[in-house]
Amino acid sequence: MVKIEFLGPIAHKPLEIEAFSLQDVANRLQDIDGVNEWLDRCAVAVNSEMTNDLTKVLKSGDVVSILPPVCGG
Repeated sequence: MVKIEFLGPIAHKPLEIEAFSLQDVANRLQDIDGVNEWLDRCAVAVNSEMTNDLTKVLKSGDVVSILPPVCGG
């Protein structure tokens, strides 16, 4: 199982799903109302390492973080 956590203003509880790549995660998240609208603007980290490679292989215990854009002063 892979844990998916949503940071910042994305109002969704963490998920645990079977996924073998980030593409599997992206496909699953597209089906979730309230999350899918954020996906094209978010960065992604796997085990705290930023990536945009949807072919990245995942293993059980990995943590995928969905990071929305932020602004600061």
